[in-house]
Amino acid sequence: MGDEVLLDAGAVSRCRRRVHLEHDPAMREVPLPPPDPTAQQRIEDATAHREAIARQLAETVGPEATWVHIPRVLPAAERVQRTEAAFEDKADYIWGALFQADPVGHRRGGVDLLVRTEDGYVPVLVVRHRITDRGQGASTTALTDLDPAHRRPDEARKVRSQPRDQLRLAHLRRILQTHGKAEPGRAVGGVIGLDADVVVWHDLTAGTWPGGRTALDEYDARFADRIAVATAAATGAEPLAEPSRVLECRRCPFWPTCEVALTEARDVSLVVRGEDAAELRRAGVSTVDQLAALDPAAEPPSMNWTGGTFTDAIMLGRAWLAELTVVRRTPEVRVPRADVEVDVDMESFGDSGAYLWGTWLSGADLGVPQGYRAFVTWEPLPTGDEARSFAEFWTWFTDLRERTHAAGLTFRAYCYNALAENRWLFGSAERFGEYPGIPAKTAIQSFVDSDEWVDLFRSVTDQFLCSRGKGLKVIAPVAGFTWRDPEAGGEASMRWYRDAVGMDGAVPDQTQRTRLLRYNEDDVLATRALREWMTARANAEVPYMLDL
Repeated sequence: MGDEVLLDAGAVSRCRRRVHLEHDPAMREVPLPPPDPTAQQRIEDATAHREAIARQLAETVGPEATWVHIPRVLPAAERVQRTEAAFEDKADYIWGALFQADPVGHRRGGVDLLVRTEDGYVPVLVVRHRITDRGQGASTTALTDLDPAHRRPDEARKVRSQPRDQLRLAHLRRILQTHGKAEPGRAVGGVIGLDADVVVWHDLTAGTWPGGRTALDEYDARFADRIAVATAAATGAEPLAEPSRVLECRRCPFWPTCEVALTEARDVSLVVRGEDAAELRRAGVSTVDQLAALDPAAEPPSMNWTGGTFTDAIMLGRAWLAELTVVRRTPEVRVPRADVEVDVDMESFGDSGAYLWGTWLSGADLGVPQGYRAFVTWEPLPTGDEARSFAEFWTWFTDLRERTHAAGLTFRAYCYNALAENRWLFGSAERFGEYPGIPAKTAIQSFVDSDEWVDLFRSVTDQFLCSRGKGLKVIAPVAGFTWRDPEAGGEASMRWYRDAVGMDGAVPDQTQRTRLLRYNEDDVLATRALREWMTARANAEVPYMLDL
């Protein structure tokens, strides 16, 4: 029965428990939640991106080359048949190939593109995320050059870390080997990303993984483990993977099943990160109750601890048992304040760009209208008009700082989790450097490094223990703030944005533009409310952890 287990490339990146549940016969009749609309939209966007790349590549292939296009909408059996026929014909390019399942090797899967070389085929993925950053060293060819023999170190790009891409290529490499179609002399695979400007080639035998492991080494170890997990589930053997809360749970269709089990067991992963939960279980601490009962002054167990301090973990357990969302880590909560304050929140659409910089100005009167102001482009991303909206934001922002300094006053700007804002501050400066009003990267760096840029996420992390997460949508309600839109959230805003700009040829929806602006305004109001709460009320309203 174990021979019937077949895994696709995604299994090696998925949670081990999810792999178990996917192969557990008892789960076949358990209803799962409907597909998330945003996730479904991402799938549709990725499909459209792949098809656009397929058309582009097919048009550039020379007349002497054979391009075989196998539509994904065909039944699986027909796709397999057409793939095998293309192999027999020694087609130069096979788009949409699907391999015959391998019950012995337990593998199944297909690939966006196969490219024939002198000795076999190499796989090429088409993905809808960015695969390079500015830098140097990435091994690339031009988009129209699909021959890995022509790859050279790129002086303008470095590889962006995308481990799943390499693991998918390793999976395809093993399938090609099984079918006798792999190029024998080298294990390479290509990736075409969102920008579709080059092909990035990965050497799957290079020691680029932690500990000097290769992508193939990592894949083989993970695949063997997932096969064992899936086979145990399929045969009714003792489970090799038990429920544990990890980041993947947020979007997993099996989370409702696992959540019930974890809550009933009062599992320790409900309050500490996944890696630390595994370490605690090995030390004999498997429940929140056991964790909370430990002495914070005692010597912690010997383990590889990754998240905060062991004392914090104990206090998180106690906060969870007391049904407290936050407790104070410090005797007194402080947050930097200024005479002039600006709350900043950026809205982006995936890797395509930042379409909105929202602000809320408060404090001393500088002759500039206070309250909410948005700098936005409603042209579908990616668009050059993004440069115009960002330049307007930065010009306004810089003028405000200069006015504040000239008046002898203090200035601070606030955001929640500066990683997102900083990414697009620097990214905009790099991409639109020639546009009037775009700051130099050094100006961005100077501001980001100054004490005028305050990350409230860091302030919360340093001064509170948060038993149910540290996202703004979790913490701001503790300060008494609520969003006007009941669906407010990053995932929902992606759907609103598509309607607002009329993507895919639709008519732009003005009501969704208004909705996005209101949502963004609430985000900056939330950081303002959080800051004022931390200043005025948090010390009185939130228990100190050592008092639990």
